Order: sequence, then C-alpha cells, then structure tokens
Amino acid sequence: MVTGTGNTRVVVCPYHQWSYELTGGLRAGPNVKKVPGFDREKICLTDVRTEDFLGFIFVNLDKDAAPMDEWYPGVREEIAEFVPHINDLAPLEWVSIPENCNWKVSIENYSECYHCPSNHQTFAEGVIKPETYDIQPDTGGGYVLRHTTECQSLDKMTYPVDLESNEHAGDYQSWFLWPTFSFQCYPGNVLNTYHWRANTVDTCTVWRGWYTEGGYESDVIRGLAVQDRQTTVEEDIRLVESVHKGLKSKGYVPGPLVLDPACGVMSEHSIAKLQQWMREAVE
Repeated sequence: MVTGTGNTRVVVCPYHQWSYELTGGLRAGPNVKKVPGFDREKICLTDVRTEDFLGFIFVNLDKDAAPMDEWYPGVREEIAEFVPHINDLAPLEWVSIPENCNWKVSIENYSECYHCPSNHQTFAEGVIKPETYDIQPDTGGGYVLRHTTECQSLDKMTYPVDLESNEHAGDYQSWFLWPTFSFQCYPGNVLNTYHWRANTVDTCTVWRGWYTEGGYESDVIRGLAVQDRQTTVEEDIRLVESVHKGLKSKGYVPGPLVLDPACGVMSEHSIAKLQQWMREAVE
C-alpha cells in the first residue's frame, strides 16, 4: 500500500483509493456511502505488533509472542553498558549484501568462530584476541548467543581505541538474537548490527549497520566499516556460498560438531544450541 520513504498523514490504497487514518481505521472510499449498512467504523487495517528495543523497532506478526525482554533477558541492559551512548546513535552506514545461500547457513557461520583464525586474518589479528574468544549460548538464558572477547593489543589494532574511556572500551561483544538479528559492540564501544532476511531457500540478504552519535561522519568508524566489508564480509560470503553448494552435493553426509567442554574459539557448542532452536521452531 505504501512505497518509498518519507511520511504521510493518510494511507491511500493505490488500487481503489480507499484511504485510512494512521490508526488504521478507514477514513473514506469512493462510493461507499451509497452502500446500505456500510459501517466505516468496523473496517481497519490489520494491526502489526511492534516493540522499541534500544531505539530499534522490531516487528512481530505473532500477537501472542512473549515480549523481547523475556526472549532475550538482560540483553537490553548489557548492550547499554557496552554502548553507553546508544540513545544518541544514528546510522552512519546501512548496506544490504546478497548471499547465495540459505539464511540458516549464513547464521550458523556467524554463530561460531571456529573458522576465524584460519579465514579472518584481519579480524583475528587486528581487532580481537582469538585466545579469549568465547560464545556462551546459556549465559543469562533466553534465545541469545553471547560472543565475548578482548581486543587485540593496541600495537596490532587496525584502528585506534581509547582503553581509558570506559569499562568496556577494550571489549568486543555480540548478542545474536534468534532468529535473525545481532547487535555487535566492537572495541571502542562501536555499534554494528546484522539483520538477515530470507529471500528464497537458496538466497538471503544481510543488512549491516554502523552507527555514530547523531549519525555524524567518523573517519575511524567509516574506515572500520569498509575494512570489515573488504575482509571479514567478503571472506564469509565465499565460505557460506561454498557450504551451501556442498549441502546440495549427493555426496554430502552430516558430520559431528566439535563440542569442547571448555567452549572457547575452537568449539561449535553454539551451533548445537542454534540447531536445537531450529528444530524446536519447526516442531
């Protein structure tokens, strides 16, 4: 019924020109007054449930779903600690990147760092410290995968970080919110988001956002966004598209996951949890 961007005081259907208030109620329609018994008050567009989560508007078509704070307990408060200026942020960069793979393949890749040391040299050596990397699917409960690690030593960091600015300036943390969204805090309290959108069984789109206070230009964060796209993102696209092709091979046989009791960067315990949530959702 609407396209493009901007604002309007009334929604007009382009087909038959029925117009609706922003509350969803019908305002008027051509010739409807001549219809006997036509009750305009009973006609309303379908409600869509929305929830404000740290300034991001989430949409849920299930009116009976639990609130986000029940699905993702503690996350709102945790992100506010890592990104204390989150209420002042606005998008600096917002890009959509297509991937020729099933959305679950892309999300599984995001949800483990078993592949990071061998595939993401810039991220593993210039942003985070792999030996401290951990992903905890059960900490805090709910449908959340929490990625945590320390930043790389300052002499190896690919962008400047002021470790004295606040408690979490030297930390990286990610909160993957099942099923298709993630907040990331890069060292230096830099907010980055991922949003997966399934297109077909063989394709998806990943929207990536980077944010600054007021959306103002920042050479550091702009450079970090470009670095991420040209290294980690491009590297991951090659991986997930290759995995997707492999899943279609007649020779494909599912193998075991590496479940290290100590967790850590070289374990796939987060994938086991993710697959559990997928099975529960299907059932």
